[in-house]
Amino acid sequence: MREIELGPLTVRLTGGSDREGGGDGPVVVLLHGFGAPGTDLVGLWRQLSAPEGTRFAFPEGPLALDIESPFQLGDARAWWPLDVQALEKALVTGNLDALSEREPDGMAAARAKVIEMLDALEVELGVSGDRVVLGGFSQGAMLSLDVALRTERPLAGLVQMSGTLLCKTEWSALMPKRRGLPVLQSHGRQDPLLPFSLAEELRDLMTAAGLDVHFVPFNGEHGISDGVLEELNAFVMRALSRP
Repeated sequence: MREIELGPLTVRLTGGSDREGGGDGPVVVLLHGFGAPGTDLVGLWRQLSAPEGTRFAFPEGPLALDIESPFQLGDARAWWPLDVQALEKALVTGNLDALSEREPDGMAAARAKVIEMLDALEVELGVSGDRVVLGGFSQGAMLSLDVALRTERPLAGLVQMSGTLLCKTEWSALMPKRRGLPVLQSHGRQDPLLPFSLAEELRDLMTAAGLDVHFVPFNGEHGISDGVLEELNAFVMRALSRP
């Protein structure tokens, strides 16, 4: 593994010809979730049978969470601050529109950083956007979808693991321009943090807009199941093997 700075973000590179992101293979970029360390998803690359030479990039969220965070998990990072009270209120009252319609404070700044990182990654690794799969888990999934919808950059595929619907009105209007984009979306039916119903709504919106969505529900909570890993493996292989 190699750690480098790409634009404003620290990124860990693995895979490729030297297990440090070397060579000229395609790239999978995965953004971790809220409260996880920057290394959280790095181990996934060893579990994926991607096309030979595939490189993996794991950016680290720019926000260090303070020690009083209820989600503190070691070197906890985030892409933007989480409004815990607003989330709890939406879950208790069932007013999910309050969660799905708004853009969280700090999301725009995180989006700008990820876009700058992707620009630098394409130059540093010598890869074009149509050979990049972008995605993430939880908050990282939300951010990757936001980046995909608000930019024109080509992508080989999009991965949404346990994300949710945000910016509903804006996202819905932007989705048709991504018609045909392969998407892997997974979500636990018993997820206590991000309701399964919102994942279904997000799936339906993307499908109606013409995105090629493969939805993977699973019996579990907020995480990445073995079944999801199998589906992710197959998705990455398909997305990066397309002519």
